Amino acid sequence: MKWSDLDQDPCPVARAMSVVGDRWTLLILREAFLGTLRFDGFQDRLGITRHLLAERLKKLEALGLMHRTPYQERPLRHEYRLTPTGRAFGPVMLLLVDWATENLPSDLPPPVRVVSLEDGREVDPVVVDRATGTPLTYETMRLRRT
Repeated sequence: MKWSDLDQDPCPVARAMSVVGDRWTLLILREAFLGTLRFDGFQDRLGITRHLLAERLKKLEALGLMHRTPYQERPLRHEYRLTPTGRAFGPVMLLLVDWATENLPSDLPPPVRVVSLEDGREVDPVVVDRATGTPLTYETMRLRRT
């Protein structure tokens, strides 16, 4: 399987990797979820080169995860906002944060936490079966080839 063909693969994991399968894209999405909107903000927070950032933002825009809107005309500058498709990636980002916090411990406190918008308390994300409410873990489910 060629990396350039992943977006056409019938496997949903392969197709997802064609979108978020490099570290810069995931970190750009993290920053977007943390409220970063402007090109310079992404660059300052990530330390990414302008060229790579512009390339990744264009890709995220072309794939429908982000859209840009002008906030200044001279010179023309844009804000980058998550689309509904981009926001739908939110639970994946929350679970990635939770997984890394639990399984890849650091001596430093985590720079991000998963908190409730309602009351600001820290939450413990869990994936459940929509039909039964059963928590989905390695002990309760498996991927199966079709």
